[in-house]
Amino acid sequence: MQSRQKFPKLPLSIAFVILITAILSLSTAQVAFAAEGQKAAHPSEGLFLVQIIVLVVSGRLLGELMVRIGQPSIMGQIIAGIILGPSLFGLAFPHLQASLFPSDGAQKSMTDAIGQLGILFLLLLAGMETDLSLARRLRKSAAGVSLTGIVIPFAAGFALGEFIPDALLPDPQKRLVTSLFLGTALSISSVKIVATVVREMGFMRRNVGQLIVASAIIDDTVGWVIIAVTFGLAVKGTVDLATLATSVIGTLAFMAVSFTVGRRVVFEIIRWTNDHFRSDLPVLSAIIAIMGAMAIITNFIGVHTVLGAFVAGILIGESPILTRQIDVQLRALTTALFMPVFFGLTGLQTDLTVLADPSILLLTAAVVVIASIGKFGGAFAAAKIGGYSAAEALALGCGMNARGSTEVIVATIGLSVGVLDEKLFSVIVAMAVITTMAMPPTLRWALKRLPLREEERDRLEREQFESESFLANFERILLTIDGSQSSRLATWLAAFFAVTRKMPVTVLDVREADDDRSERDATAAVSKTSQAKSSADDLRKCATDLISTAPTDKDTASESDIHVTVREKDGELDTVLGDISSTGHDLLFTGIEPSMGEDGRFSASLQVMTSAFAGTSAIVTARGLLSERPQDLRILLPVSGTERSVRAAEFGLAIAKAANAHCALLLIVEPRQARAIPRISDHPDDHWDILKKVGSIADHYGVKVEKVVQEGPSPELSILRHARSGQYNLIVLGVSKRASGSLSYGSVADTLLQTADRSCIFIETDVAPSQAIRE
Repeated sequence: MQSRQKFPKLPLSIAFVILITAILSLSTAQVAFAAEGQKAAHPSEGLFLVQIIVLVVSGRLLGELMVRIGQPSIMGQIIAGIILGPSLFGLAFPHLQASLFPSDGAQKSMTDAIGQLGILFLLLLAGMETDLSLARRLRKSAAGVSLTGIVIPFAAGFALGEFIPDALLPDPQKRLVTSLFLGTALSISSVKIVATVVREMGFMRRNVGQLIVASAIIDDTVGWVIIAVTFGLAVKGTVDLATLATSVIGTLAFMAVSFTVGRRVVFEIIRWTNDHFRSDLPVLSAIIAIMGAMAIITNFIGVHTVLGAFVAGILIGESPILTRQIDVQLRALTTALFMPVFFGLTGLQTDLTVLADPSILLLTAAVVVIASIGKFGGAFAAAKIGGYSAAEALALGCGMNARGSTEVIVATIGLSVGVLDEKLFSVIVAMAVITTMAMPPTLRWALKRLPLREEERDRLEREQFESESFLANFERILLTIDGSQSSRLATWLAAFFAVTRKMPVTVLDVREADDDRSERDATAAVSKTSQAKSSADDLRKCATDLISTAPTDKDTASESDIHVTVREKDGELDTVLGDISSTGHDLLFTGIEPSMGEDGRFSASLQVMTSAFAGTSAIVTARGLLSERPQDLRILLPVSGTERSVRAAEFGLAIAKAANAHCALLLIVEPRQARAIPRISDHPDDHWDILKKVGSIADHYGVKVEKVVQEGPSPELSILRHARSGQYNLIVLGVSKRASGSLSYGSVADTLLQTADRSCIFIETDVAPSQAIRE
């Protein structure tokens, strides 16, 4: 379990800073009004900026205070708005509060526009954080916990809405829709709050932690569908079968198209933008456009735009080339601007003085009790029925009882369409704040009571290995071909990684046109494009065959996960490769012939490629007979006690897993190795420890390996001798570049290149995987 980070306790300092900020902001507001006094009939840009600054700064400071006391930061942003609103500041200084946040419609529309964008960006991020694979993996248990936890509080909230006196309703004629909003607000958990606390406690990968988060994901997904349908009913103003059918059918059709055709379309938009634009931050602009388009579609079919933004986030989050940089850029904009403004405005609209009315106070208490008992009871009961222990069921019940941002957004939508008034709005916000602030301490208490099971320990160790492995950070493959047998083998290898690691592949034909026959240039170009497309088709076919014959595995790609594109060589080779590697391609498979130059080292073309490509290169040379069946591969993995060779062994084991191939580990002990001073990156270990280390990697991949130890002065001869005696047809060797006028990876690699009568892969294992993407 991870220990909680210790923060210095600075509540008095923070409170002082907030006070000074408020005074300065109010003074600035007065100056702004004085300067624009003649334009009182028009919205003030100066006042708008003051409002944004006050909301951002106060939300950030109180959010920091909440984090320091173990609460989610958005609670501080909501509380900052409540303090600045009629509940406190407006109560103490009504004229100053009215000057800073006037009720003028034109002025309010400026900040409201930022708030509305904030809702969309919040839902976009929530969708991007939604791990559908986790929800699918735990779908039975999570669906039971989620649906039971939704149905019980929804029914109780709906019943409460049906029995509320007419005096507490904004429009008694819309009681049914108001009841639906109340039921929805009481029943949905906030996946952002839940995931934050579970991750902070170090339980994200524990069984119960995954079940809590998976259930919250289903909660959010179902909840936004319910909200979208309810919004459609609220806009129509009446509830009839035609309205209900239109909303439900439109929502279902939108979801169906989004998660089938939409997945591919979204990925292609992101890939094409990333690969072709040269200006700054093109992918971020594409993501915003995708979100806006899908929000417009949901608005067109009569449901709320939040559903479109949420689904867009899910699809964008599943894009195989979405890197950390894009996520950080989008999160930075949302966290720094949209979140504090939106949640601050929510607090401004919340008037807790209404709780002075005994009937409203009683209603608030009832809402909090119904929401808490219903959610906790539903999740607890479903967990017990699902066979979980009492301690696990207790943790699930505590974890699901967090609303936070979700309920605030629901209440804001209800207020905007008139089915909630300020009283009910304040009641729901108060319920969200109370249940959310109660969740972290109760969940921490419950999680601490859970023992670590043996199978959990094994799984956590496997996941820890995967996060630290050599292959973990590779994102996109570039496959360079020239129509040779080496290209064919490289195509196979790219297909293996496309299936097992879901990596997109770009195919590039690197052959030069015949300069002496200019009249045939066009024909040559067509031929090259056809060859690249043929290789792409071969790759897809190989991937499809692997998928059809592979055992069911949650980590194995489906056919829809195979992304293969063709890139034309539209310039000098080094320029093209440099450009491609800057678009997120970080692993180069190159299978071209001849692979050897006249000096007995690697050819000049390979030197150009490996130098121009910014990521990791794997040179493939096909020798001997190349079977048409990948499972006929017999792979030899030479290791020499260095970290570099261990990484190459992992690379080869990943291929063996994909091809279901026989694999042997050859540990070579050189007499001169003990006398040589190793490079810092090599770190030689005890030879038997190396065998154990590679053996554990093989266990992770589920590959059985034959282990052989040989000692001799010539490792290259040992490799070739064992490859021939064991009939191994593929040698995987970890290499690093040597300083030389031509491309050389050292004497062992050069000798194998010259003399090997079987296929080889020379993988650069001292180059850190690149995470480059065009920013």
